[in-house]
Amino acid sequence: MKNKQNDVILFDGVCNLCNDAVTFIIKRDSKNHFRFAALESDIGLLYLKKHQINPKEIDSIVLIRGERAYVKASAALRIAQKMDGFWPLLSALIIIPRLISNAIYEYIARNRYKWFGKQESCMIPTKDLRDKFLHK
Repeated sequence: MKNKQNDVILFDGVCNLCNDAVTFIIKRDSKNHFRFAALESDIGLLYLKKHQINPKEIDSIVLIRGERAYVKASAALRIAQKMDGFWPLLSALIIIPRLISNAIYEYIARNRYKWFGKQESCMIPTKDLRDKFLHK
């Protein structure tokens, strides 16, 4: 479970928006910086436990960077820091008070199934992407 060089992104494996976000990040990760796991997976649950995050209280994105865990808007903005193109500029939004940025994030997260739908089971990565996904 120890991962020194790669950030780990935990995501809602049945959420269409989350799966599209993972694909979006992968396409903008030319330095191969990120690894992924569904929140619901065994490894996802191990990371949550290690960082003392209750899986019943988090249902969206978690970023594990070193020994720290970031959730919600904080995670999304830190992920943007490592992406190709102009996306790192978004990380400047980290100066927005967490109360405001998380309120916006939570509004989207609360409505994501209604707006984007959900799958019956977690995303299965293609053969080409399998090494980007953590498993036990």
